[in-house]
Amino acid sequence: QVQLVESGGGLVQTGGSLTLSCTVSGHNPNFYIMGWYRQTPTNTREFVADISTIGSAIYADPVKGRFSISRDSAKDTVYLQMDRLKIEDTGVYYCKFEVTGSPDSWGRGIPVLVSS
Repeated sequence: QVQLVESGGGLVQTGGSLTLSCTVSGHNPNFYIMGWYRQTPTNTREFVADISTIGSAIYADPVKGRFSISRDSAKDTVYLQMDRLKIEDTGVYYCKFEVTGSPDSWGRGIPVLVSS
């Protein structure tokens, strides 16, 4: 059973930085995608960024140029470096694990609060 453990959220001022990490265990496939979504205060869950095992990354337009996703294959961990944070980046960030032919797995979520 796939398990995802997230860490790194918290409170930060506008313009600051945070790094989220997500470690996956219990998986078998060699090719998968891991990414981050966020649930905003209006309860909308939106895509933030993801990265495949071959290193191909995709970003949502609102975070392009400010966020960077990376992975450490040896640690089965994905990182989301968030810079120049804005108030609208506030939300609960969820890690997602995707592999073709299997249901998606989600982390429990980690809060990020950006204050003015």
